[in-house]
Amino acid sequence: MSTIPSPGPAATPGAAGPAAAVPLSAHEPDAATLARAAEQTASELLAPSAPARLTDVVPAPQRVEPNPSEEWRLPADAVVVASADPAALAVAEQLAELLRPATGYPLPVSDATRPAPASGIALVLAAEDSLGAEGYRLDVTRVGVTITAPTAAGLFHGVQTLRQLLPPAIESPIPVAERWVLPGGSIVDEPRFPYRGAMLDVARHFFAVEDVLRVVDHLARYKLNHLHLHLTDDQGWRISVDSWPRLATVGGATEVGDGPGGWYTAADYRRIVRYAAQRHITVVPEIDLPGHTNAALVAYPELAPDKVAPPPYTGTEVGFSYVDPSDERTYAFIADVLGEVAALTPGPWLHIGGDEAFKVKGEVYTGFVERAQRIVADTGKTVVGWHQLAPAAHVDGRVLQWWGTNGDDPTTLDAVRRGARVILSPGNHAYLDMKYDPDTPVGQDWAGLIDVRRAYDWDPGSHVTDVPEAAVLGVEAPLWTESVTSLAEIEFMLLPRLPAIAELGWSPRATHDWAGFRDRLAGHGPRWATAGIAFHRSPEVPWPVEGAGSTQPSRPQLPTQPGPDDAPVPSTDKP
Repeated sequence: MSTIPSPGPAATPGAAGPAAAVPLSAHEPDAATLARAAEQTASELLAPSAPARLTDVVPAPQRVEPNPSEEWRLPADAVVVASADPAALAVAEQLAELLRPATGYPLPVSDATRPAPASGIALVLAAEDSLGAEGYRLDVTRVGVTITAPTAAGLFHGVQTLRQLLPPAIESPIPVAERWVLPGGSIVDEPRFPYRGAMLDVARHFFAVEDVLRVVDHLARYKLNHLHLHLTDDQGWRISVDSWPRLATVGGATEVGDGPGGWYTAADYRRIVRYAAQRHITVVPEIDLPGHTNAALVAYPELAPDKVAPPPYTGTEVGFSYVDPSDERTYAFIADVLGEVAALTPGPWLHIGGDEAFKVKGEVYTGFVERAQRIVADTGKTVVGWHQLAPAAHVDGRVLQWWGTNGDDPTTLDAVRRGARVILSPGNHAYLDMKYDPDTPVGQDWAGLIDVRRAYDWDPGSHVTDVPEAAVLGVEAPLWTESVTSLAEIEFMLLPRLPAIAELGWSPRATHDWAGFRDRLAGHGPRWATAGIAFHRSPEVPWPVEGAGSTQPSRPQLPTQPGPDDAPVPSTDKP
């Protein structure tokens, strides 16, 4: 990859060979002819990048049929044509915006009743029952590229696949000289599970809206469709609530390590939700109850069992705080907060936490959860909670997020038999705050070290003993942030493990193969490096070496593990 050179002497008319169009006259070729001739000449002088293959995609597609004879090169005058539907046109604009910076091409977008590639890219909305709600078909021929899907979400996922099939230089924020070639053939694809997500903990350390939006982009790359935001905890309350304003102004003013904290206004939160929705990602807000509530109790001591405000907490221990389950004021608080958050959230889910409430036990705990679940139902949303909610009575649609490390869990199995579904987030496979190895400069190790292979080598469909695959809603990769303090550290912990979890959620079980996955994943290192994304250069992955057609990615310079004089050492408990 190289930057576009400064303009040199004008190309000789006709030097591009048979690909050049016939000029208007023998002496005055038109501008479009000269542009095409210059482009063809430049592309022939470029050293070709290592070509992508249809089988290189992450997550692995359901079915791939390569046809090397149908390779297609994106021309400078290509257009993007979409079905005459606002949702399809929105995806077409997103595709053009992805391709314009690196190519420098204008890539105009238009609509048509029957879109056809015609030396460009066609996005076609068409009913096709075999593809499901998020599936797509991608066809690459010498004529052009067609993505067909029954929904805009399917078109968007097809766009992410197309993006991966172009050279890594497509991630450049500035124009580069490159042969923008796509391998020929077809891909037919749809996800294994409907819920595929990641969680970002913004309570332990607060992250600005722009950082959250960047995380959304990382999820979109790998066809994840849910962003779970852990908005409240002992260390900070991160969303404004009009009826309880001190939750943000007082409860949001702290974070781990005595940092300044912060919170999202309603407008901030709407911006995150809107940005995610444009990328077909649903935001799942979590208000953690009845424990993990110290920040709320600082703001409103009347919610505390002893009605006394505790001191602000900026450490990393768990299990010591809880709202008073015997006071009706507590349930009015929950109804107000969940009602306002639900009104801001168009998605179907409200997450109420429920884990590590060590001081609220037995029937008191289950009684609290059952009331909280009914309050969620009253908002019109479906309740999600950590799997500690399992003993409580079932409500319609209830989802348990399972974070255990031992798949033998009779209590969760009983809840499933009563109608619950599960999201799989096993702490020793999917928790992306766990260190990669003993030398990882940030993160924890209470659930063990999680290298890329460990993140990949498990099956959500059979992980919890006797829970059938039909009861598994999907997978989620949580990133807790006791020791994660910056966007670079978020990216370093997400990548390259996030694509592993994404493949478990999207791809058919039959495609899962560690050797194949690590080879496909290796090609993404140059893409991340080109885009300026921090990532861990895992020794398990055969990243391309410098001089082999790709940029050698380097390990980001992250701070060393904080010690006692810098910040609290993370606890060994799950956050």
